Amino acid sequence: MENRTETLGQEVTADVRDDDCNTGERKEYVERKRWVFFGLPFTFTKYTVTDEVITINDGLLNTKENDCYLYKVQDVELQVSLGERIFGLGTVACYTGDNTHPQLFLTHIRNAREIKNYILKAAEEARRKRRTLNTLNINASDIEDDDL
Repeated sequence: MENRTETLGQEVTADVRDDDCNTGERKEYVERKRWVFFGLPFTFTKYTVTDEVITINDGLLNTKENDCYLYKVQDVELQVSLGERIFGLGTVACYTGDNTHPQLFLTHIRNAREIKNYILKAAEEARRKRRTLNTLNINASDIEDDDL
């Protein structure tokens, strides 16, 4: 198994072998929430994005871990304020079908555009693998049978 680490964007690329001896490329993004001022990572929030799940670890003494499978991600948005733009940061908003956290925010991270694009592609691939359909609730329960 060969591991390669790139410091730019904290991207870790590893060639992974599974039980069938097939090789595949797996990406994992690990970012820390940063202060907008100078983009320094002095917070205790860590974001991990893999090809299957988004994980948010938060806290120093009392820690909290939140996971969301990528097949549940419905939409991804990039938000960049003026302060974030000055220091090369951004916020990625993920709108999900998860019951506990319908909105996940990867706040003040580097390489936000690259991570947003990766989440979009990986979420679509995860839905194809699981053969799930992404649908929206349009409040069709308000329509009576006579209207059809």
